[in-house]
Amino acid sequence: MRFAFIGDHQGEFPVGLLCHVLKVSRSGYYAWKGRPPAAQTVRRGELLEQIREAHAENRQVYGSPKIYLELDAKGIACSVNTVAKLMRQNGIRSKAAKRFVVKTTDSRHDHPVAENTLAREFYQDKPDTVWAADITYIPTTQGWVYLAVVIDLCTRMVVGWATARHLRAELACDALRMALTQRKPKKGLLHHSDRGVQYASAEYRSILAAHGAEASMSRRGNCYDNAVAESFFSIVKRELTHHENYADEVEAHDSLFDYIEIFYNRKRRHSTLGYRSPAEFEKHLK
Repeated sequence: MRFAFIGDHQGEFPVGLLCHVLKVSRSGYYAWKGRPPAAQTVRRGELLEQIREAHAENRQVYGSPKIYLELDAKGIACSVNTVAKLMRQNGIRSKAAKRFVVKTTDSRHDHPVAENTLAREFYQDKPDTVWAADITYIPTTQGWVYLAVVIDLCTRMVVGWATARHLRAELACDALRMALTQRKPKKGLLHHSDRGVQYASAEYRSILAAHGAEASMSRRGNCYDNAVAESFFSIVKRELTHHENYADEVEAHDSLFDYIEIFYNRKRRHSTLGYRSPAEFEKHLK
C-alpha cells in the first residue's frame, strides 16, 4: 500500500522524500514498480473494459443490474456489487432525461367513449389478447413529430407504431393497422387507450370492429389507467429522443425504427419480463 501511495503521488513530491516519510527504501520502491501488476488489478481492468463494451452495446441506457446480466449472459464471472462499484468509480451511468410537457390527448369530443374494461389489469398471460395504445411527441427542428404505438400487455412488445407531423386519427389508425397486419390477433382482442379523439373516432372504431376487437378506455384525466404505454414513452424519451437533435420527421422515424425494432423489442432487458427482451420472453411462452 505504501509503494502504491508513492506511485500515485510521485508527481507532487520527490520520490526520496516520500520514501523517507513512509519509511521504505528507494530501491524497494523501484523494485516494486518494475513488477507486473497484481492479478486482481489486471482482472479489474479487464472487467472495466467489458463493462464499457456492454454499456456501449446497449446504447448507454443500462445501469449496473442490467450490465451485470449482460456480462453474466456472456459467461463473464463477476458480482453485481463489483460492477456497480466500477461503474460508479468510472462515471459510467444510464442516461437521464430532460423534461418537456406537450398535450397529445383531446377528450373534448362527441364520439362514443368505451368503458374502462381493462381496469389496470396490466399483466396478461397470453400475447395478442390485450393491447394498449397511446400517442406522444418527438421534438425536431421543424416542429413536433408525433409517435403512436400499440403495445402487447403480455410481452410488452411494440406490435405497431407510426409517426406523423399531425395528430389526426389516421396516425393512430396507421399504428393499429400495422399491429393487426403483423400479429393477426383472434377475435376478442381487448384494445385499451385513453379517451382521445383519435381512438374514439369512427375510423378507429370501425377498424377494431372489423377485427372483432373490444375497446376499453381510461377514465377521464387518469393517466395511470394506461400506465404501460406511459411507461414506454418515458423510457423512449429517457433513453433516446431527449439525447437526439432530429432535423425532421424522416430522421426521427429512422431513429425510432432502430430503437423500437432492433433494440427495444429484440434486445432491451425488461425488469417486468424477468430481465428478458419482449422477443425472448415471447419465445419462451411457446
